[in-house]
Amino acid sequence: MASLLDMRRRIKSVKNTQQITKAMKMVAAAKLKRAQDRVTASRPFAGKMSAVLGDLSGRIAGEFSHPLLDARSDEKYLVVLISADKGLAGAFNANVIKATQAFLKEHEAKSTVMVPVGRKGRDFFKRRQVEFLDEYVGLTGSGQVNHADAVEIANKLIKTFTEDETIDKVFVVFTEFKTVLSQKAVIEQLLPIPRTAVDDEAAAGPQAEYIYEQPAPEIFGRLLPKQVETQIYRGMLESVASEQGSRMTAMDSASKNAAELIDTLTLNMNRIRQAAITKEIIEVVSGAAAA
Repeated sequence: MASLLDMRRRIKSVKNTQQITKAMKMVAAAKLKRAQDRVTASRPFAGKMSAVLGDLSGRIAGEFSHPLLDARSDEKYLVVLISADKGLAGAFNANVIKATQAFLKEHEAKSTVMVPVGRKGRDFFKRRQVEFLDEYVGLTGSGQVNHADAVEIANKLIKTFTEDETIDKVFVVFTEFKTVLSQKAVIEQLLPIPRTAVDDEAAAGPQAEYIYEQPAPEIFGRLLPKQVETQIYRGMLESVASEQGSRMTAMDSASKNAAELIDTLTLNMNRIRQAAITKEIIEVVSGAAAA
């Protein structure tokens, strides 16, 4: 049985850990508020841009060709995995890595290369001998996302996709923020940018009319790279918000578990102390009786 001193040391150690988890929860909550505001602000623009460009590219299919729109064969994939640089975020990293593994297994017949954004995803797949085209770490460790970093990643992907004709599709894997308690790992095709198919029924109904102030090649030449930048930026924002939400939830659970453990250890310590007192009383009474 542990001694009274050992129990006191264990209680003190758990209390110190509880202070750390409470502090991490408060920091994550502060970062979550900022990240959530940025995600909420970015979603309408990203969604509308995807819808408009998808609609336009679908209408001019066969009339206009662009490297970021033209479909290729289905042999080699490039996967951009957005994970966290730090742990202690519950199942956040495990879920996005598991979704990536499922995607790779589903398309195991394809040749695949990866661009990890985040240390946790990089370290996991590096141990599994996955080929990396490039890697980015330390971009989201502070809980914020710089648009310049998303532009750098997007430009590198566009350059690789346009110059390397062996890469047929580019996918991005990130965690979409739902609520503090709910995040979902999603996989979206980044390149070639999907065209929205226009069926006969939709074509017969009312349609939005677009006025081109510049020729279509010039407009798409500017907007399509912006679309890639926007989707990468949105994915990073969603991932950071999900990470902070998951970390806040995990640290809250850890603090509650520490409190329960402290109660249990305190109860055991009191029992040990009571047993020691009882033993001393019995020894005094026995000595007095023997005298």
